[in-house]
Amino acid sequence: MTEAVPQTQWDLTPLYSSPDAPELTVDLDSAKVEAARFRADYNGKVSDLDAAGLLAAFLRYESLSELIAKPQLYAHLLFAADSGDDVAKCLSQQTAEFANLMSRELLFFNLEIMAVPQEQYAALVADPCLEPYRHHLAQVRLFKPYTLTEREEQLLTLKSLSGVDAFTRLFDELCASLTYKMELEGEVRDFSGEELLSMLHHPEGAVRERAFTTFLKKHEEQEIVIGSVFNTVLLDHSQEMELRGYDGPMAPTNLGNELSEGVVARLMEVSEQNYGLARDYFSLKAKLLNLPQLKNTDIYAPLPGSDRKFDFPEARELVQTAFRQFSPKWEEIVAAFFDDRRVDIYPRTGKSGGAFCMGMTPSFSPYVLLNYTGNLRDVATIAHELGHGLHFVLAQKQRLVNYHPCLPLAETASVFGEMLLTRHLLDTESDKAVKIELLCAKIEDIIATTFRQNVLTRFEERIHAERQEGLLTSTRLCDLWWEENGRLYGDAVEMIPPYRWGWSYISHFIHARFYCYSYTFAELLVLSLYRKYREEGPSFIPVLEEILSGGGSRSPGDAALLAGIDLEDPGFWQKGYDFLGELIEELRGLIMVSKGR
Repeated sequence: MTEAVPQTQWDLTPLYSSPDAPELTVDLDSAKVEAARFRADYNGKVSDLDAAGLLAAFLRYESLSELIAKPQLYAHLLFAADSGDDVAKCLSQQTAEFANLMSRELLFFNLEIMAVPQEQYAALVADPCLEPYRHHLAQVRLFKPYTLTEREEQLLTLKSLSGVDAFTRLFDELCASLTYKMELEGEVRDFSGEELLSMLHHPEGAVRERAFTTFLKKHEEQEIVIGSVFNTVLLDHSQEMELRGYDGPMAPTNLGNELSEGVVARLMEVSEQNYGLARDYFSLKAKLLNLPQLKNTDIYAPLPGSDRKFDFPEARELVQTAFRQFSPKWEEIVAAFFDDRRVDIYPRTGKSGGAFCMGMTPSFSPYVLLNYTGNLRDVATIAHELGHGLHFVLAQKQRLVNYHPCLPLAETASVFGEMLLTRHLLDTESDKAVKIELLCAKIEDIIATTFRQNVLTRFEERIHAERQEGLLTSTRLCDLWWEENGRLYGDAVEMIPPYRWGWSYISHFIHARFYCYSYTFAELLVLSLYRKYREEGPSFIPVLEEILSGGGSRSPGDAALLAGIDLEDPGFWQKGYDFLGELIEELRGLIMVSKGR
């Protein structure tokens, strides 16, 4: 296991000097006092405010929200870095409970905004002083039909601490605590989950299968806990949807994303219609690996003779160069993450798995967590997460309520960053064998970000629907997972039996309902944006920056229109898959040329 040294771990002192810093306690106390003052000044009075008065209320609300968020964000980063540390655990729980208390105290504000009569509301938002808040106000009022009374909302928020939030925390702590033993090169060793998953890129098929089997079997051993967590999260969502009057489990996600049910349905249907592209690629990959058929542990296997590893300084330089070629400003932004030590790089016991970028607030810089092991996909992950970071930095001109982009736009800069890296690598590489490897990596990434995410979303739809009828056994969860993956893989890929448990470690199912289709949305949108960039050159850069700097101040449809893209166009999603088809044909051509040699 890679042991991290301090210089490769993030520096959280710009937030607080330590978990017991006096400033942290002062902020918690100040937030409690200010929340009480805000409630005393505005509770029951929002409908009496004119535009200037509502603006003043929003400025106070945002300042207070940032004061509440800062300790919780700091605690979350501490916990992500080491979930086994008792201090981090306690502080994370303390700040989560405090944030829950504050949200109950401030619930009234949005509820009273919803209650403003339409004619009065129209006059308010017409005032220029509220222009920065118009989109946020419209979003708040979208949820009016599904919002309960203040007391009911407070009770739901309160009970979530010992309910779904507690189960989510249990899932995170359990997954982070798991350790694995596996034989490698004749020696039984300890591994982290991230290190085992990275072995899906190992050159030996037996090692790939053994590593993934070891990882999945460990989760199967936790069947009682993981199955209980899933059932509780599903039941909680079902009951809340019934209480609020939504007509389906995905409805609040679509509403929050400002996407119609029809647009999302079309996105998923077109994805399924193109599953054959993935199967075409899997057949090509089998030939490149000299296999009669791929196993699902072979999908990310390196090609014969390809065992290249990237040390982290090299990977960082590749990513920064790719960003610099697009825009020197972009490189400056991503370089600052490393210069300011806002990146936690290597895997270690207790550290959260995967990778993420945490956008803080417009006043605080974002942080990135990686679990870098040195393969090409890890290099792409750096570009992906720094793309998120760039997005958050560009959006810092927004007000706090508009800072975070909605889910479908949240992946735009990250996927675009990966495209920049891939094109840089392809353009600077002369060896056809390496080009084939790079194209395979990019195609595999697109398949993972579109088709795989569609599979995850269909699985999630089915488990939410079936949980309404009763408890889902782990066997049934495994069956549903197997069926949906089988629709993608068909006869092109053999799934190893332990993969029945492939659902059990995917945190998106626990943390955010129906997040996964946002990846598909973003990938296809970015393919169109990238194609426009290739056609228009540097003149396209301000257009993309305008989309990204908007944060959450525009709907996905309005943001796409800035680039001349209409999400309602029935053929829009197909264009993205046509681009994928072109990449597969480019790969096929390179393979033929290589064989011709």
